[in-house]
Amino acid sequence: MLPWIFSRKGASGFSWASTADQVTAGISAAGLTAIVTGASSGIGAETARVLAARGAHVVMAVRNLAAAETVRQAVLAETPGASVEVMELDLSSLASVRKFAADFAARGLPLNILINNAGVMATPFSLSKDGIEMQFATNHVGHFLLTHLLLETMKKTSHESNVEGRIVNVSSEGHRFAYKEGIRFAKLNDEEEYVISVQTLCFPLPFT
Repeated sequence: MLPWIFSRKGASGFSWASTADQVTAGISAAGLTAIVTGASSGIGAETARVLAARGAHVVMAVRNLAAAETVRQAVLAETPGASVEVMELDLSSLASVRKFAADFAARGLPLNILINNAGVMATPFSLSKDGIEMQFATNHVGHFLLTHLLLETMKKTSHESNVEGRIVNVSSEGHRFAYKEGIRFAKLNDEEEYVISVQTLCFPLPFT
């Protein structure tokens, strides 16, 4: 039963089982510039690999530079002519986000695609340098600020190239286990509340 569900094709002609290579087959991304956050592993690394293979100039925005360089070298080994670079970005730090955006702007590069992929989940409770609960700071606040700071560059690129840009926010099924009243903003930095939230996410209660 499960294999059939995962392989069932949707309106796009693809399913959950479709790979990035299959989805982008025959598509050229030549002339496009893409930023992929969290591109040093997992979905981010695969996204960077495929975009680079399709001809895009890929900027890997990462916290772990060494891990990202390993991925970059693997991409180049597979696609020798690929255009891919690594830039440092710690999304849990607003200062780092601002520095990344400033450094990118200083490069004078266009920006067609922004993929907000990086994220952490169920980490031990801690606060970011800015005093924000680490998971919320990384997954939400950091990406919000990054998108805001890069938006004008994306608009300018779209206007000058006449190619519509794309901002992709990678999410998860975790949203299904949110509180009925939504985000408890007044308790974001409450350690006890955080522990309960993580326990609920890891061991979800039946839907009510």
